[in-house]
Amino acid sequence: MKQAKLFAAALLLSSLALPAVADDAPAKDKDKPDAAKIESFKPESRTSEGSVNVGGRHIDYQAVAGTLVVHAKGWDDVPQNADKDAKEGPAEASMFYVAYFKKGAKASERPVTFIFNGGPGSSSVWLHMGAFGPRRVVTADDSHSDAAPYPLINNDYSLLDASDLVFIDAPGTGFSRIAGKDHEKAFWGVDPDAHAFASFITGFIGQYGRWNSPKYLFGESYGTTRSANVANLLETDCSVDLNGVILLSQILAFDASADAPQFNPGVDLPYQLALPTYAATAWYHHKLPNQPAELVPFLTEVEHFAMGDYAVALAAGSTLDPAQEKAAAEKLHQYTGLPVEYIEKADLRINGGKFEQNLQGDNGTVTGRLDTRFSGPAYDPLSEESEYDPQSAAISSAYVSVFNDYVRKDLKYGEGKEFKPVIDIWKTWNFLHQAPGAPIALPQATNVMPDLAMAMKYNPKLKVLLNAGYYDLATPFYEGVYEMQHLPIPQNLQGNIQFRFYESGHMVYAHEAALKQLHDNVAGFIRSTDNVKDGGRAE
Repeated sequence: MKQAKLFAAALLLSSLALPAVADDAPAKDKDKPDAAKIESFKPESRTSEGSVNVGGRHIDYQAVAGTLVVHAKGWDDVPQNADKDAKEGPAEASMFYVAYFKKGAKASERPVTFIFNGGPGSSSVWLHMGAFGPRRVVTADDSHSDAAPYPLINNDYSLLDASDLVFIDAPGTGFSRIAGKDHEKAFWGVDPDAHAFASFITGFIGQYGRWNSPKYLFGESYGTTRSANVANLLETDCSVDLNGVILLSQILAFDASADAPQFNPGVDLPYQLALPTYAATAWYHHKLPNQPAELVPFLTEVEHFAMGDYAVALAAGSTLDPAQEKAAAEKLHQYTGLPVEYIEKADLRINGGKFEQNLQGDNGTVTGRLDTRFSGPAYDPLSEESEYDPQSAAISSAYVSVFNDYVRKDLKYGEGKEFKPVIDIWKTWNFLHQAPGAPIALPQATNVMPDLAMAMKYNPKLKVLLNAGYYDLATPFYEGVYEMQHLPIPQNLQGNIQFRFYESGHMVYAHEAALKQLHDNVAGFIRSTDNVKDGGRAE
C-alpha cells in the first residue's frame, strides 16, 4: 500500500477540490448566490456481478461501486431555513466505496469488513488491488516492476471467502470528494476524519441492512490510527459493537515514529523501536559483519538490547560514559552494519531516512522505506537522508493503472471522473486529537492508544489482530508491539490481542508468500470471532 510519509515531506499528487456553488446566478448576484442554487452531493451506485476462486472454492458475488454522502460533526438532518447570504452550503463529503457481497448469503450470518488505507490522504486502491479484492495486480517481489501492461489475475487470497468487503476512499481521495463551507477543515484532521468514517459505516449498514451482521474494521498504516479512533466512536457514540479490529502496519502514537525523531529531542523511544527493523534489513541485504543463520532469533536478541542496554545509553544523554558509548556503538554496528564511526558521530541516534541512505550507500544505492527489501539508485549519493522510496516508485504505477482500468470496465464506475490515489493534505491536516476523557484536543503528537483502549474496555469482547512486516520502516513492527503492550487496559484484556508477523514490508501483501499468510490469519481471525455457529455460517 502506498502511504504518505508520516512526518517528513511526501511526494504526493496535488489535491483538486470540487466547486460547491452553482455558477448560474445573475452576474450582479454572484457574490451572494440564492441558497436554492447551492449544490449538494447525491449518492450514486453502479452494480455488477463477478466470481472469484479462493482456496479452490468458487464464490459468486455482487459488486456495488458508489458513493454515500456524509456531513461534518454537528450537522442536523432536519432541514433548516436556508441562509440567503450563504456562498456555500454546509460541508459534506461524497465518500466512494466498492462493496463486494457474496451471493446467497444471509446477512446476519455473513460478516462485513470495512477496509481502508491511510496516509492520511490515501485512497484504498492498495488494499483493494493488492490484498483482498477479487482481482489482484501482480508486481515484482522486491524490485521495480516492468511497465504496462500489468497482469491482473484472479485473487486466490481474496477475503471474500470469510467476509463481505467494503473498500472506502477517505474524503478527497480516490473518487471521494468534499465541498461546502470550510470543507477541508471539516474533514481533514484526525477527529473530523474519524467522524466521517463512523458516519459512513453507520449509513452503509443502514442502507444495506447489515445492522445485525458481524462487523470488522481493517486499517493499514494511518488507517490503524483511524481504526482506533473509529472503533471508539462506533462503540461508545453509535452503540455499534464490533467483532474485531484488524490492524496492518500500525502507528497509534506518533511520538514513536522513526521518520523524524531528531525534531523531538529528549524522546529516544523511536530509535529503540526502529532498531529491530534496521537489523532485519541489514540481515536481508547481507550487511551484517556476522550474519546470523535465522532472522527471528536474531531479532529477539536485538529487541532485548533495544529495550535494555541501548535504552540506558540513550537515557544517559550527555552523562554517558565514553566507554559505554563505545560499547553501544560497537553493538549497533553488529546489529545494523553501519560503521562505528558513523554511529558515534550520530550520537547513537539514527533516524529512518539516514539508515535508508547509508546502509547500501557505498555503491550509490538507497534502501526502501515502505519495504526495505527494495533498493534503488540514490538521487544524490551525498545526501544526508533518502530522498525517495524505491518501493513506492517500483509498484505505484501498476496499482493505479490497473485500478483505473478495472473500475471503469468491470465495476462500470468512473467514466469522466478523475481518480486520485493520494492527495497532498499535509499542510492542512489537523493532527490534534481529543482523546476519550480529555477536555480539549491536547497540544501533543497524535496518540490514539486511549481510543483503542476505551473501545476494548467499553466492549470487553472486542478482539484485535495486529499484523506487521519485519521490513517496514514507515511503521516499524516493534513499534506496534510496544504500543499494544502499553495500552491502558486491564491485564486480562491483553489476551484479546493477537500478533502476526511477516517477512515483508509495510504492504505485506506485496510479497505473495506473506499475502497468503495474511489471508489465512485474517480469515481465521474473522471465523473465530464472528459468533456464527459453524452450521449456520455462510460458506
